[in-house]
Amino acid sequence: MSRYPAHPAFPPRRPTGQPAPAARREDGAPTGWDRYLEVLEKHRVPPRARQWYVLRAKEFLAGMRPDSLSALTGGDVDTFFRETLEAGQLCDWQFRQLVDAVQLLVVDLAQVKAGQAVDWEVWKVAGQTLGPDHPTLAKERPPEAGLARRSGPRFARSAERYAELKALARTLRARQYSIRTEQSYVDWCHRFLLFCEAESAEGLDVADVQRFLTHLAADRNVSASTQNVAFNALTFLFEQVLERSLEGLAFRRARRPARLPVVLTREEVKALLAALTPPYDLMAGLMYGTGLRLMECLRLRVGDLDFGNGVILVRNAKGGKDRVVPLPERYRDPLTEHLQEVRAQHARDLAAGAGAVFLPGALARKSPNAPKEWMWQYVFPSAQLSADPKSGQVRRHHAHESVLQRAIKGAAQRAGIPKQVNSHALRHSFATHLLEAGYDIRTVQELLGHADVSTTMIYTHVMNRPGVVPVKSPADSI
Repeated sequence: MSRYPAHPAFPPRRPTGQPAPAARREDGAPTGWDRYLEVLEKHRVPPRARQWYVLRAKEFLAGMRPDSLSALTGGDVDTFFRETLEAGQLCDWQFRQLVDAVQLLVVDLAQVKAGQAVDWEVWKVAGQTLGPDHPTLAKERPPEAGLARRSGPRFARSAERYAELKALARTLRARQYSIRTEQSYVDWCHRFLLFCEAESAEGLDVADVQRFLTHLAADRNVSASTQNVAFNALTFLFEQVLERSLEGLAFRRARRPARLPVVLTREEVKALLAALTPPYDLMAGLMYGTGLRLMECLRLRVGDLDFGNGVILVRNAKGGKDRVVPLPERYRDPLTEHLQEVRAQHARDLAAGAGAVFLPGALARKSPNAPKEWMWQYVFPSAQLSADPKSGQVRRHHAHESVLQRAIKGAAQRAGIPKQVNSHALRHSFATHLLEAGYDIRTVQELLGHADVSTTMIYTHVMNRPGVVPVKSPADSI
């Protein structure tokens, strides 16, 4: 007899061209669960994890109760995953295990059509929550608190060994540098100290900096922008923390080669949005319709949507600046319907004793009730509640950026768009299509939030209108 009970979704059949399993039915055919174990072994699922994969697959079948796996639809699978996330009983890695187990069951074992209609890669990251070092949350913690977490135990030992790293992190935080810059500078200075194998940064000088930067360019073959970030980090460390000049350093900032942005045609944008499922179609549509950056879109709060004036307020964007972008009319009704669903979810969170969100700065201390107010809730919340490991407070953060990134990438592949499509391509397309429609470049600059118009000028290079008159190729005249 099989080690696992039979299920009507697993009709017995003989394997074709595969080794016979150990457990078989009386007629000699393997059971469905035995064939599933063969699939797990084929995909190199660790033996200790296989029992959990079987358990996840049985949970799926118990929840769906299909007469057969071929009767399932992609919508059925999506609904099961969505309801499982809303139940909040699995952490992010357990949910990924569930999705992987169901994918192996539906796609690899049963090979039913429903498997082709499910975006498995998106679901595998749908339950991912924001970690304490995520840029949205990192400023909530002291700068030195993140040192031991970024690179594991090795970094923790380095943080104790090099007091300069803690001083660097605190100096960057005091001068209001962005959290990404803080994390990047500390990481590059850590690499520099390990490269030099010195007991203290006090004994290092210009020659060591020169040697490290040369190593990055000559041996590691890093890009010009990466080399410049490392140079900026070391310059800050020496001049602002160690209070020593790098005068005499024979290094010039690497020239970053000009790269043309990936711009989609209007037809490609339509095809991309049509290949996305809710709420990712709405998120991507807003990014194209307003020029929002990825994190600007994910960090939108309900109070940032001004339906009365038809605008969206982008708060604390790149460089700490605010700006206003138009609210696309075509997304007014979809946004209203989406917010009704989010508000219902928020009401359920409040009833369960949760419902709080992260608030920047000292706002949460000044207004203790603000984190649970409707206006501060994220427009695109995470599917999972998240518990702070230190305080134990349960909150619902915004969706993780990797979810939207994978959704856009998968949609571009399904739409057959032969370009390197990512979330930023929608912003590029927004700017280019506005310029093609006749809007002046200063208007586009303000909508994008560029500090310098020269940054916006790059979009003129991908237009078919470098001058006043559209350029027509001579080849089209022969």
